Amino acid sequence: MSRLAAIRVLQAADTAALRSMLALFGEAFEERETYLARQPDDDYLGRLLASEHFIAIVALAGPDVVGGLAAYVLPKFEQARSEIYIYDLAVRQDHRRKGVATAMIERLQGIAVQRGAHVIFVQADYGDAAAIALYGKLGVREEVLHFDIAPRETNAAAAGRPEPAN
Repeated sequence: MSRLAAIRVLQAADTAALRSMLALFGEAFEERETYLARQPDDDYLGRLLASEHFIAIVALAGPDVVGGLAAYVLPKFEQARSEIYIYDLAVRQDHRRKGVATAMIERLQGIAVQRGAHVIFVQADYGDAAAIALYGKLGVREEVLHFDIAPRETNAAAAGRPEPAN
């Protein structure tokens, strides 16, 4: 195993590292089509990395991306604060159980403090014992249900009219 060189927050110019992180996610989640087939161009990725609402953190072993974390900053409306949602986190198989994921989350915790975020939250799938153990040692578990709702065009949207007020 190579020595872990750095935990790095990606900046606008780091599109190549972001693409390496996407490849890692495709491999780790066995969803290569999702992460590799229709990647945006470098301009889009650079704007995303420069955005205040997206955070990408990589773990490097030498020049190789061996871990990645993608998170979104969600400004709240009920109070002047934000929450950070860890959308994806993966570590290359040969670097697991060596503190890489914890180190990336700890880096995100520092960013959360700097940005005044209220909380960091993440989802884990039932049966994903490694993720549940990791997140359980770092935070408080909540029992929630998650629903995916497909987008669909309403009649008003299809006609180019605003939705009626209730």
